[in-house]
Amino acid sequence: MWLAPAYALAEPGDPMMLHDSDGLAIRGHFQFGVNVVAEQNVFWNYSDVVAPQANFDTDLEWLEAYVKPGVSFTKQLGGAVSAYGKISAVASGTLGTDAFATGDTGRVTLEEGYVGLRTTNDNGLSFDVSIGPREFIAGTGMLIANGGSNGFRRGALKLGPRKAWEFAGLARVGYRSFTATAFYVDANESPDSDSHNKIAGVDFRHDGGPAVYAGMTLGQVVGSDAPYPQAAPDGIGVPSILPGAREGLKFLSVYGRTQPFGGALEQLFIAGDVAVERHSDISLKAWAARGQVGYIFASHPWRPTIGYIYQTFSGDDPSTRALERFDPLYYEGSPSSWSTGSKSSMVFINSNVNAHQLWARVTPSEQDTITLRLARVSANELLSPIQFGQATRLEPIDGVLNPIAGVTRHHLSDDIFIEYNRALTRNIYLTGGFSASIPGAGAKSVIPIDAPIWTGGFVNVVVNF
Repeated sequence: MWLAPAYALAEPGDPMMLHDSDGLAIRGHFQFGVNVVAEQNVFWNYSDVVAPQANFDTDLEWLEAYVKPGVSFTKQLGGAVSAYGKISAVASGTLGTDAFATGDTGRVTLEEGYVGLRTTNDNGLSFDVSIGPREFIAGTGMLIANGGSNGFRRGALKLGPRKAWEFAGLARVGYRSFTATAFYVDANESPDSDSHNKIAGVDFRHDGGPAVYAGMTLGQVVGSDAPYPQAAPDGIGVPSILPGAREGLKFLSVYGRTQPFGGALEQLFIAGDVAVERHSDISLKAWAARGQVGYIFASHPWRPTIGYIYQTFSGDDPSTRALERFDPLYYEGSPSSWSTGSKSSMVFINSNVNAHQLWARVTPSEQDTITLRLARVSANELLSPIQFGQATRLEPIDGVLNPIAGVTRHHLSDDIFIEYNRALTRNIYLTGGFSASIPGAGAKSVIPIDAPIWTGGFVNVVVNF
């Protein structure tokens, strides 16, 4: 989806409006967030077996925070043409040690810094071009969404305030309900893990009404140093590393959401996503898919909503010499978007996994929302990498110790996540949550000890003007 430019809106009494006259509007922006987190048995206590010498603490508490100030402008240039732009920065940090054993750190980075031109006509035709760091999501965020990295030396692991791409060149043409957006993006990665990923493509979309849409995204990774892991033959041995293999990856995704029925089933919604990936230099054939169905009880108190999601991402089949591992690129990993499980999404990226997910939401008042999410997460391919470098170890096969990777059972975990949101004011939001991950036979197969339940909770406040 195209994210509309953050430009000044002349709302009466807007405290952030700095100037609005003679066709020029200048508005300030301010975000602030603080989050308190506690985790127990982090990563199911894997570190006690795989890295005992590191003395990794699996029971953690930390505090993280960020501040994001900015300013935007719009300038009418005559007729239907206007210029716009925005600049903002993020200062973030963490006190204490987070789940990735990083703490007492933080950084200040540029977030947005773009300028653009747009025009609209009475016949519904519009043009919009911009250049510079900014947020951009293609489709539903399955592949192109989160352009900024958080955590580690930058801090604010859970809040994740950085979303903008380090560079984005966008050109959009719209006609009534149809839009086409060409994009070129460069990810804002942490300097100590920057793989110099650059992606170009185009997104086509039709919006048929509120929450009803259909579209297609296609693109290519035009620059990258990122390697790919490939399963050893029959899964016996250490995975091969293909250096720089992401460069040249081609992808196509199709997505849609509809409410096809009337009457008593008017609030029933169905959504789906399908993606395929190919590569001109290596034998890569990967795929992914998601299906959703849900129902909104709009006329009932608390407006309950229930839904079911199944999503799956191909893994590398050890019995072939082709590479079937799906590359999720820069997906939106929030629980309401493309995360696979809650706690488990910190371990397993959207590759070689599938999940059945149930969710339910109630709104006791206009200010309050409670959401429950359940997920059963499994591996698609055994003895195949799940996370990069995940679970490589020695195990006896026919009486001989051999290195293997991945898991030997499909079931990875069962996750539960309950979240409460309250709008304290129009600009201040309180969120609290608790989650637990019960390891399955696959997760337990990685270590020779009984893996415990991984639990955690958080409370945060976010201010957004």
